[in-house]
Amino acid sequence: MEINPAIVESSVVLAVVLCVHMVVWNQHSWCSIALIIQAFYVQHKWDRLLKSGGAVFQFRPSANSGIVPASMVMPLLGLALKEKCSASGNVYFERFSMVITITGMMLALFLSLIALGITRPLPTNTCIIAGMAASAILYTTKQTLTVSEVIEVLEVLLIFVYLSLIVLYLMPRCFTPGEALLIVGGISFIVNQLIKRSLNLTEIKGDPVNYLLPVVVLGSLLLGMIFALLFCFMESETWVSSLFFHIMTAVLGMGILLPWLALFIGRHPIMWLLDFLTLNDKRLCLLGYWILLAAVATCVVLHQNYQRQSGSKKHQASTVVRKYFHLIVVATYVPGLIYDRQLLHVASVGCLAVFLFLEYVRYFRIRPLGQLLRQLLTLFLDERDSGPLILTHLYLLMGMSLPVWLFPGPCAPKGILPGAGGLVPYAGVLAVGVGDTVASVFGSTMGEIQWPGTKKTMEGTATSVFAQIIAVALFLIFDGNINLNSTYSWIVGSITLVAMLEAYTSQIDNLLLPLYLFILLLL
Repeated sequence: MEINPAIVESSVVLAVVLCVHMVVWNQHSWCSIALIIQAFYVQHKWDRLLKSGGAVFQFRPSANSGIVPASMVMPLLGLALKEKCSASGNVYFERFSMVITITGMMLALFLSLIALGITRPLPTNTCIIAGMAASAILYTTKQTLTVSEVIEVLEVLLIFVYLSLIVLYLMPRCFTPGEALLIVGGISFIVNQLIKRSLNLTEIKGDPVNYLLPVVVLGSLLLGMIFALLFCFMESETWVSSLFFHIMTAVLGMGILLPWLALFIGRHPIMWLLDFLTLNDKRLCLLGYWILLAAVATCVVLHQNYQRQSGSKKHQASTVVRKYFHLIVVATYVPGLIYDRQLLHVASVGCLAVFLFLEYVRYFRIRPLGQLLRQLLTLFLDERDSGPLILTHLYLLMGMSLPVWLFPGPCAPKGILPGAGGLVPYAGVLAVGVGDTVASVFGSTMGEIQWPGTKKTMEGTATSVFAQIIAVALFLIFDGNINLNSTYSWIVGSITLVAMLEAYTSQIDNLLLPLYLFILLLL
């Protein structure tokens, strides 16, 4: 009997939901169980729509809809953050975590509503289940959120509706429905928070580092939307268009984003950045080390392209070669996590801005680098890069950085979480840098026994779990701030669950795995 990978994937996600429910055990955790049940039924409808070509937009082929794993990320993240903030007595962030939970549930319900609305004939049983889950979630929202918080949730939902229409129209075949929910939903939440804080400058508080990511996300979003629409009416490959692109990018950055950022941090951003980077010799050494690793990564790209030119034109980088970049990223992030997490936060946001800008240059063929970037990066394409954008390197960066960006600093005394929470910033390194790399390399070279219903191997999964356990032991040796107490069994169980998710998911594992490991370790 052939096993459906989507069912096993949903079962793993259900196990994670039950783990969160056992720890949190409140109205919202019960709603998360109702949400995953309705998401399981709706995912079947989405999968059928994708196979029949009736899904309105063009989604990424060779993957299921991914509704179940994507629908649960924001609700579970909010639940885990609420538990930590409640334990630390931070009421403000406890309420903020509740908003994250309800927002994630509302976005998932909206995507379910779309699937049910365009499915013919109308799936009566699924509509009943979705209606019951929606009723429970709406009742809980009314009982637990204030009017202003409900309005905030509706604002995010409104931004999500319009933004998803634009993104899915301009970037066909780049996302599955679940990936679109996760990425566009996250961007919508960030944009709404930035607008909210801009309208309440008197209430601004917190670390200036935390305002860099929202400004970069909004600036990159505006830049992409403006030129995607503009280049529909003019040729983008000419020198005149390229010059206009660079000028408008400078105007957007220097004339809008920097002054906007200055409102949040209270001084000129460039002067603040220079003072931040040169605060001590340790930061200068880390920056020099990272520049060296960036040069090594560039040499790998150039060397692989030289081999293609001197050999077969059909030459593509192997799985092992692509995992070189995972190792380079691990070598980048581990020293930053041990010695200076704030610098790592700022550097990763800056790297995201550079990657997004270079992708725009490649996609629009902006001179002088556009065509060159197309030639260099084509070598590293895989089946997930089926749309007009190349997003694999962005997903790798985000997967490693999300645990750093999402770390609940205000709810962690002295910036350190007890028990398994001490490994929370390392979730990206463990799940993607170590686990996914080892699973791919060992599975593709030595794996023989395949998991039922998938091409992934049991040997790859087993070595992935062992490698992550060894990595945890090394982190304990080199990072004196980690104190696991008696949480070893929880850590091993969390790593195993995420490894099973990696074996069966067809979604972007670089993005999904760190988030689920982050949630489990946060508990």
